[in-house]
Parts: sequence; structure tokens; C-alpha cells
Amino acid sequence: MKQLMLGNAAVARGLYEAGCSIISSYPGTPSTEITEEAGKYSEMYCEWAPNEKVAMEVAFGACLAGRRAFCAMKHVGLNVAADPLYTMSYTGVNGGLVIGVADDAGMHSSQNEQDSRHHAIAAKVPMLEPSDSAESLAFAKLAYELSEEYDTPVLLKMCTRVAHSQSVVETAERVVPDMKPYEKNIAKYVMMPGNAKRRHPIVEERTRKLTEWAETAPVNRVEMGGTGMGIITSSTSYQYVKEVFGDSVSVLKLGMANPLPVQLIRDFAAKVDKLAVVEELDPIIENHCKALGLEVIGKDVLPMIGEFSQNLVAEALGGEVHDGRVLDEAIPPRPPVMCAGCPHRGLFYTLSKNKCTVLGDIGCYTLGAVAPLSAMEMTLCMGGSVSALHGFNKARGAESEGRTVAVIGDSTFMHSGMTGLANIAYNQSNSTVIIVDNSITGMTGHQQNPTTGLNLRGEPAGKIDLESLCRAMGFNRVRVVDPYDLKACDVAVKEELAANEPSVIISRRPCALLKTVKHKAPLAVDPDKCRSCKACMKIGCPAISMKNGKACVDATQCVGCGVCEQLCGFGAFTSKEV
Repeated sequence: MKQLMLGNAAVARGLYEAGCSIISSYPGTPSTEITEEAGKYSEMYCEWAPNEKVAMEVAFGACLAGRRAFCAMKHVGLNVAADPLYTMSYTGVNGGLVIGVADDAGMHSSQNEQDSRHHAIAAKVPMLEPSDSAESLAFAKLAYELSEEYDTPVLLKMCTRVAHSQSVVETAERVVPDMKPYEKNIAKYVMMPGNAKRRHPIVEERTRKLTEWAETAPVNRVEMGGTGMGIITSSTSYQYVKEVFGDSVSVLKLGMANPLPVQLIRDFAAKVDKLAVVEELDPIIENHCKALGLEVIGKDVLPMIGEFSQNLVAEALGGEVHDGRVLDEAIPPRPPVMCAGCPHRGLFYTLSKNKCTVLGDIGCYTLGAVAPLSAMEMTLCMGGSVSALHGFNKARGAESEGRTVAVIGDSTFMHSGMTGLANIAYNQSNSTVIIVDNSITGMTGHQQNPTTGLNLRGEPAGKIDLESLCRAMGFNRVRVVDPYDLKACDVAVKEELAANEPSVIISRRPCALLKTVKHKAPLAVDPDKCRSCKACMKIGCPAISMKNGKACVDATQCVGCGVCEQLCGFGAFTSKEV
């Protein structure tokens, strides 16, 4: 059956049709929907793991047991999972193992712009790279065939545009292979140095065989057109090349990002007058071509930064530029802001008011760095805030201990904040860590986590008690505060910073966008009481604006949290509830 399908949904469908049994992932845009869509198929067990390393290890355990398994993550998540990945390349697999990784060129929702093809090359594992939804489905199925034939994990590389665009796919029935028997094999699966040394030559031989396969693999195809220029390309860049040049140029479309073919590229280059490589981010294909002694046009005219577009490719390679092809870059920017009623707003206002140095983390609360709150001064990586706070206070001592905090979300804390907190407890810096618990994984679209008590499908699950966990880790001072209560927040922050021992504040209030949250009636402003002091504007709530010199509340956005009401010294804010 043919249907229009999102790229990520097509991957999930491919996993289903390939007979995948176990899926463990950590949400991360633009990869999240793969696992969410897979969760709609009851035949596959799907879960959210605390982090990507755990997810990959779960998937490896399932493939070791003899089932086809999968895990998904975004590009920075692959950094977290690199430790098992590089060794899994040596052990190989039993049942097929596919790892989905989604790059975010343009950094729409990421802290860096890395190219995951480097991981495939360094780990010496094959990587497939689809360019549309149909290939996303087909390549997911092919990945299992390669995994089991060549005894290797296989990376399936998506990118934002392929993951979040739609195209036509043709679905098929699910075919589940027999469960492979598990056989004890210490030499293959126990990677102590003596065994690992004997496995490394096997990996190199596997790469040689996969390179041979790539020479004639249908995922790498030549589309001959005009021979004045030949373009080697992959992924979404292929779509841009075809839209700009059509059949006026010849194209070598590479669906396998690693290992790259050799003779196929040489033969293609011999058929065209000049050769160009169009690839987003780093010059992986270009450098491969240069290593073969070929002269290519590439990053000398195309950028190594950001997403490509049709017009960008056209301008660089002499194609026709169309004004209506891409969105006008002159469209006014619409920067992200914390939602009206966001539970993090009251806490960040308190930290800003107290002139605290705030080391932040990855999550929607990172918006605490944005004006007018401007309350966050560092964001590095998942869990980095807690560890960095310890180092910061060890370096500066009493000078910083009384005014510096780490802020980390509940899901991020479970991902990689616990080890940093253990370090504070063990090595005893006088540090205050604030866990902003909004009862969900907010930034990636409301996925459950180990603190919510629900699993991926919304069913009851094990629930970790943050207060008990922190106390068990050695913290005597653990307190919970409601971030809607500004006075309580102020008292908590001042008292814990003044304490002469490590402490944890849990700022707890569910995300305002959760469907289960019941809101109060919206507030309104009495213009006769408003003194135009703009104190209410200091919290950056999108529901509050100034009109005709007076504060005004947008009732369609306001959730009645009451934070602005507490800031007004003139009683101008009142509830619209009758």
C-alpha cells in the first residue's frame, strides 16, 4: 500500500517490516518520532532509556540474545553512546542491530553541528544514509540484512530534513526471522585485550568486504545526464541537486556513507568533464575523492556550516536561482520563549533577582539564558551543569559557593546528572544543585522518563523518587519548592546558598502544556491600578505586554499561574474567574 509518510515514521515502519523486536532509545530532536512511531506497533517492545549509552547497551543485549534490535538518538546522543559503539564494532552481533542517528545541520535544536559520519568511520561500522521517506523505510530493512550478513552493527543516518519531511512510501507485511540461538563465545564477546587484538583484523577484513559490496550496491546509483558536470552527493543534498539541475548534470547518489566505494567513483569521474561533491557539513566524500587523486569542486564553493538549500546549491555551482523556491530570509525572526505559565520562570526570576551565577543544562529551561531573565551563564552538554558547578566552586572557593548554582531538568538529571551529583557528595564541594522537575521530558515533545511513573506507551511504570535518591547519595539538605511561589523560591535559594554543606533544591511543578494539568482562570489588569512600572515585564511572559502605557494580559495564553500578580506592588492583576 502506498501512503505519504514522515521520514521518521518510515524508519519505524521499516523496523516493523524487518521483524525488529526490541527498541530502546532516548528522545532527541530530530530522532524522537522514530521510537514514538515504533511504539504504535504492539508487536515491538519499545522503551525510553535514561540515556543513549544505556539504550545502545539494551539493544546490544537484545541482539546478543538473538533478536533484531534498534536504538535511536540524535547526533550528540551518539557521543554519549560512543563507548559501547566502538567496542560493539569488534564483538559484532548475533541478531541484527541497527542504530538510528539523526544529525541536525543548522542546529535547529542542538548545541553543536557535528557530522555523525565521523563516528561511522572511526568505529569502522557501515552507515546507510537515506534521502527520502521511501529510502528511510527500505534502508532500515536493508540495515538488518547487512548487520547479520557482515556481523556488524549498522548506523542509519537521518538528518532534520529527511526525518521531518514527507514523501510516498510503499508498505509491506511484517516478516519476523527466527530467533537466533545464543551460544557462549568468550573470544567474540568478552573484549579483554587479548581477545580484542584478535577481533581487530576481523573488523578490517569486514570493512574491505563492505567496500566491495558498496561498488555495486543498489543504494549507490549513477544517474547519467549531461556530462559537462558530474555531482556526487547524498542524503537531502541529493534532493537539492535534482531540483536545481534535473537531468542537465550526471549524479552519483551515495546511499552508503561508510565505507565509500572506490572504483564506482573513479568510473563516474571518468565520464564527466568536471566533478563536484555536494554534502552538508564536513567534506567526508570530498576528502575520499581527493585521496583517490580526483580533482573536485566542493567546500571551496560550498559551506561547512548550516543546512543547504536549492538556491545555495544553485549559486555555488552555476544553477538557476528561483526567488520562490525557498522561504525569504528576510522573514522576521521569532525566537523561542518560555511558554506562558512555564514553571521554570519563577525560579529563574528568583535566581536573576539574587544575582546568582547559574550553570545550566540541556532542556527547554535553557531559555532561562534569554532576556529579560538572562539568568543562565553556561550550557555545555547533558549533565554538564552539575559537574561544572563542582569544578567552579573548587576553583573559586567561598567566593562563588554562596552565589553559584547548577540548574538541571528531571529527565536530564536521570540522563547524566546523577554521576555529577555523586561527585559533589563524594568530593564535598559546597554546591547547590537545583533540579527543575516539570514531570516530563519537555524539550523533545513530552516523553516520559524514570521520574514520571509512566512508560513510553503511557502505562504505569517504575518511578524514581528524586528526594529519596538525593538523600541516598549523601545529601542531608534536600528540599522541594513550588516555583509559582516566588517568596518560597527566594527563601529556599538564599538558605541553601548560605548553608555550609552541599544541598539540593527540587523546583517541582508540572509543565504547563501537559494535558493533565488543570489551569486557573486567566488574569486581567485593572488599568486604573497599573502604574506602568513594568515590573511584570521582567519575567518575560509571552501573555503579558504593554498597550497604551499599561500592562495587558492575553487571556488566550494566560494560565493563571499568578507569578506576575506577586510581582505587582499595586494589586493591578486580578483573576477573571467569576
